[in-house]
Amino acid sequence: MSTFDLSKPIAIGSDHAGFEYKEATKKWLTEKGYIVKDLGTYSLDSVDYPDFAHPVAGMVENGEAAFGILYCGSANGVAITANKHQGIRAGLIWDNEVAKLVRQHNDANVICMPARFIALPLALQILETFISTSFEGGRHQNRVNKISC
Repeated sequence: MSTFDLSKPIAIGSDHAGFEYKEATKKWLTEKGYIVKDLGTYSLDSVDYPDFAHPVAGMVENGEAAFGILYCGSANGVAITANKHQGIRAGLIWDNEVAKLVRQHNDANVICMPARFIALPLALQILETFISTSFEGGRHQNRVNKISC
């Protein structure tokens, strides 16, 4: 069972490299009954990933979104950008086991996936794992508490 407040929207964003995955993910989430807030980009035109990662992280940081989803080519740029925000724990995720662990051990609240390195069906499966996995707390809570500067 997820620990996310799924009565709030899920914030999603991408750069041009992740645009098609963002669009497919948005459709997949909507079909499952989730509320989705698309923060761009809105085309395949070349853009700068921070212009989309900051708004997604901001919504999560301010409690306006249940969690965030970010796509870019490698996912490194969006993860670095999102993690500049206080209270954001953005994880770069490329398989199901990592998705599970960043939720269980790190209480990640933004998932960053590399559109150029994973297939779309895997990305959706990873997202499902991320959503359905809860933070374990316990010994991990002390570690998470030490993350913020």
